[in-house]
Amino acid sequence: MNKLIEYGIKELEQFKNASELATYLFKYIENKDDYKEGIKKIKEGHPIQYVVGNVDFYGLNFVVNPNVLIPRFETEGLIEKTLQYINKDNISIVDIGTGSGCIAITLKKKLPNSNITAIDISDAALEVAKLNAYKNDCEINFIKGNLIEELEGKYDLIISNPPYIGYDEEVMEMVKKNEPPLALYASNDGLDCYIRILKKVHKHLNKKSLIAFEIGEKQGLKIKKIAKRYLPFSKVTIEKDLQGKDRYIFIKNNFLI
Repeated sequence: MNKLIEYGIKELEQFKNASELATYLFKYIENKDDYKEGIKKIKEGHPIQYVVGNVDFYGLNFVVNPNVLIPRFETEGLIEKTLQYINKDNISIVDIGTGSGCIAITLKKKLPNSNITAIDISDAALEVAKLNAYKNDCEINFIKGNLIEELEGKYDLIISNPPYIGYDEEVMEMVKKNEPPLALYASNDGLDCYIRILKKVHKHLNKKSLIAFEIGEKQGLKIKKIAKRYLPFSKVTIEKDLQGKDRYIFIKNNFLI
């Protein structure tokens, strides 16, 4: 139980004992055999979100499985802060490394007149994202691609929660054993995806544009330096999550959108 609470998912903070957790599971798993199997998997260290097969995120419900990261409250913060920078709802957006589709779909719900593209390198992740778009009645343009290599056109908002954990960085055992490595780890001390995106992103930015990243808590100054190298006339700010840790970078070009 403590292991689950430590995992940091908001849905788990309400559980004070195994009985409460079992009651929660019962809401989602009606078949008795599946319910028993679910309890067994949780005891073995499987994330509860994968066991029940879905998670609540920003007031919406998303299917999740081991092909995608479990959406976390830090990413809710990325969306919340990004929306504060936007003053109209008909902008062009691309979500890089969409995973479950939680960012793209939530933004579509909040900015219904916007044109949103979502990219991921994983076919399995894209299948989950497409299912979530269908479930949440959202029209998203999904593309298979490696970061921005296959991207075409220009955008008002480029947003991403890319892999940012270094290969030698300590990771919670539950995460390491269950969530997809492709969505967790990056070379160059976790900075590789930011470098690759920022190196070529100028080709895809409208005159007035915003880049929004979720980042590792110790990466802020390094990514800010990378951003200024490739986008020297932009304004770069680092913002904190609810725990007071550096968690977001916003790169503003000729702002506001």
